[in-house]
Amino acid sequence: MSTWDDIKPWVSKLAPYLGAAVGGPFGAGVGAIIGNALGVKDASPDSIAQAIKTGTLDADHILALQQAEKDFALKMQAAGFANAEALEEIAFKDRDSARNREIQVKDHTPAIGFYMITAGFFGLLAMMLFHAVPEANKAVLYVMTGSLGTAWVGCTGYYYGTTRSSGVKDQMLFNSTPTDGVKA
Repeated sequence: MSTWDDIKPWVSKLAPYLGAAVGGPFGAGVGAIIGNALGVKDASPDSIAQAIKTGTLDADHILALQQAEKDFALKMQAAGFANAEALEEIAFKDRDSARNREIQVKDHTPAIGFYMITAGFFGLLAMMLFHAVPEANKAVLYVMTGSLGTAWVGCTGYYYGTTRSSGVKDQMLFNSTPTDGVKA
């Protein structure tokens, strides 16, 4: 099961503003903009990821995505967000304030929740590896596994940080000029 964070690196390469917004508080709304530009019917992370992976996107889709990027950038700039980094800053401040709250309040509930999600996710995976799943229960079990996996990724991002620097590296590589491999 794909999440908005799974498609974010790909979108960020072609449409940095939309890429920054899809993983943040604007997630599903921006996902609808991306899905519409790419001609994806339900605009879910799974459908968009599938379109990217299967290579069903053509030049018209890319142009539509870049036009959606321009339109979105104008709207966001009118709302006071100067660039994509300003949207990333919102997501960073949100995580930072949650971490600071935890430090100040000394509440163990988030940690207990993280342990429960971890145990549930990996316990469910182990159960699925070693036991046959009844056909009638497979769909529910797969949805639950995907939801727990998504929650676990969010929790690990909260506690251990995310790979935002990897996204920055990807963007720098995308914008770089290839060389012929000759070292100076």
